Amino acid sequence: MKTSKISNSVIECYHCGEACTDSGLAIDDKNFCCQGCKLVFEVISENDLCSYYDQEKFPGETQKLKNTRLNRFDYLDDDQTKIQLLDFKGDSESHISFFIPHIHCASCIWLLENLVLIHSGVLNSRVDFIKKKVQIKFDHHKISLKELVSLLSTIGYEPKISLSDQGGKIKPVYDRKLVSQLAVAGFCFGNMMLFSLPEYFSETQLLGNEFRGLFNYLNVVLSLPVVFYSARSYYLSAWNSLKQEKINMDVPIVLGILALFLYSLWEIFVFGNAGFMDSLGGLLFFLLLGKLYQQKTFANLEFDRDYKSYFPMAVTKLNKDREEVIPISKLEIGDVILIRNEELIPADSILLSENANIDYSFVTGEEIPVPKQKREIIYAGGRQFGDPILLTIQKSPSQGYLTDLWNSESFEKEKVGLLEPLANKVSGIFTWAVLSIAFIAFVFWSFQDFSIAIKAFTSVLIVACPCALAMSTPFTLGNTLRIFGKGKFYLKNAGIVEKLAQVETIVFDKTGTLTAPANAHIEFIGEKLTDQTLGILKSMVSKSSHPLSNRINYFLGDISPESISDFKEIKGKGIQAFYKGEQIKLGSKEFTHSAILQDIKDGNLVYLSVSGEDLGYFYIRSGLRKSAPKMIQELQTDYELHLLSGDHSHEQSSLIDQLGKKLIFNFNQSPSDKLNYLKKLNRDGKHTLMIGDGLNDAGALQESEVGIAVTEQVSHFSPASDAILDASVISRIPSFLSFAKANRNIIKISFLLSFAYNIIGVSLAVQGILSPVICAILMPLSSISVVVFTTLSTNFIAIRKGLIKLNQN
Repeated sequence: MKTSKISNSVIECYHCGEACTDSGLAIDDKNFCCQGCKLVFEVISENDLCSYYDQEKFPGETQKLKNTRLNRFDYLDDDQTKIQLLDFKGDSESHISFFIPHIHCASCIWLLENLVLIHSGVLNSRVDFIKKKVQIKFDHHKISLKELVSLLSTIGYEPKISLSDQGGKIKPVYDRKLVSQLAVAGFCFGNMMLFSLPEYFSETQLLGNEFRGLFNYLNVVLSLPVVFYSARSYYLSAWNSLKQEKINMDVPIVLGILALFLYSLWEIFVFGNAGFMDSLGGLLFFLLLGKLYQQKTFANLEFDRDYKSYFPMAVTKLNKDREEVIPISKLEIGDVILIRNEELIPADSILLSENANIDYSFVTGEEIPVPKQKREIIYAGGRQFGDPILLTIQKSPSQGYLTDLWNSESFEKEKVGLLEPLANKVSGIFTWAVLSIAFIAFVFWSFQDFSIAIKAFTSVLIVACPCALAMSTPFTLGNTLRIFGKGKFYLKNAGIVEKLAQVETIVFDKTGTLTAPANAHIEFIGEKLTDQTLGILKSMVSKSSHPLSNRINYFLGDISPESISDFKEIKGKGIQAFYKGEQIKLGSKEFTHSAILQDIKDGNLVYLSVSGEDLGYFYIRSGLRKSAPKMIQELQTDYELHLLSGDHSHEQSSLIDQLGKKLIFNFNQSPSDKLNYLKKLNRDGKHTLMIGDGLNDAGALQESEVGIAVTEQVSHFSPASDAILDASVISRIPSFLSFAKANRNIIKISFLLSFAYNIIGVSLAVQGILSPVICAILMPLSSISVVVFTTLSTNFIAIRKGLIKLNQN
């Protein structure tokens, strides 16, 4: 049981640790500094969440200065305010992200992720500790936005809401406590070194015994804030680790600090010697300096990863009835955009068309289209199904929000056999090994020279650092993500890099992946089409996002579209619509029930029928991308290659001539056939990579270990894809895969460097050769060396493989 009393004179608040001045604010043996802290405890206690106080000591923030005005959140009942703040709003479910400055420890994370236990209206909450952000999904029929914010305020985590922010990123918040601990350690260390100079220069005989003793005692006084304040974070971390029956890297550091401090006290007060207080001050100063460096480095890495990809999505903007494709970063409030069938909606908008069918599976995971009417709000992340719709931008686009959707847990795949978990396991074993070596060295030297025993014990604990081991993987993969992003290859997360390195089987979709729309040759064979029929076709294909529809649309040029109704797109078959009561079908022979007999060696046939009567067919020779044969040739020496196509096998001989005989060809593949094909490969133990267009291949992309969506129109991709590749750089796939493998080797080499550093450091430390101060300097230097090595190595290899130009920033 935690106690609030730490002395006879000072009583600390059970919630926040502030000094209590009002003895009347107590519940049982728990004292509180103000009514606010007491109220927070009562709310937490009533909901059986007192484990919050077991995670950290005094986890809460003081509530003394809290604004208690009852109506201060009334503005959150305003509909326009809600629209501006909410990320998403469905029939019953709403999503919102809050910036909460008070998030600072494990207890904060635990409580905020258990909001569902406090109020049944909260469906889910997830904390991003680095950004101090919490994302909450709630049922707005059970709890309003105002009530949700009031609840957070009641438990001591009032969000910082700024309506002037238009989706901007919050500036990184620096750990002020760490900076102050570093400042205290630096001040004390400098003065301790000053008082210890006579010892270092063997000039103590020039000082009287009184001054010599005085300097030693002053060093003891200066060591107290270092040991009891500057080192506090290490004590808390070690204690929390031990409570969970684990040993983290801070445990040996704490043992080293305590051993050095207690031995120095014994030397000074029992034998009148100088002790090692200056070494202790230097040890904490350099440890904290290295910790601050690591924090800032990780913060920068996280910042780079937020912005590394610029989320590759373009949108069609209408400018005086002229279509213009622009990146969403250039969209402004009030712009009118055109969203076609299956395109992703980039920003919160108002519907200008009469109706729409919006699929919010990207947001909620549910694939049921939601009907919307004119002037209703359409939220970012939805997909339109059916006719193209017009929208006007109502809220500035948030690429960060769309990236969060892409990284949703709904689309996560199991991570197995990766190096990152290996590093964590090795770090755990490493810590136990270090403790064992330190104690063996202590026992060995204690029989010869107890001062060397303490020195060796402390030095081993400090110099042996698994930090470099733990940092090698995230830094290597993080730098790789940035390099891939610059090369127009956008990965969902760092784990995909490791999966790419394990790939041995590559499955290509043909249409839209190995073939290029720009190389297509199209002709219509059959009855001569009237301007009216051409207008109907123009209207139909402009509503479709299939590559063959896009090619026919390009072929038809500037023909004015006719007004059609009941447009439908049946994946893997074709499209259909009604015009003045007649049904028009465009698609496969089976879909249109065509009786036309035609034998071709290559290309695709797209049949046209009106009310069951054949009018003819489009003969589309797709034309491989110019880079495809060379790319396949480079890959076939190291990978097993497969090709899946929904087309007939008539073009197999032509493809063999161009791509070679080592590909395994499969034709007449529907989306479900592609999915089953990938399942079979996985059952056979293959490490699979699926490369498709992200539309008809969603199932196969999800089933493969890594799914890459290659796209000309970067708004057409599936949330199931692990990566998005700009079609213009598809020829770089061999380089990307080779680079991923090289990164795995870089991580392994950095492991070896880390082990070599620790073996050399520990072998010197057990002999008592290294002082604790030197060890404290070497410890962060090892981490810095790994960061420098991984960064330089990845950049060097990227330059050799042509992924980075020497003059590229």
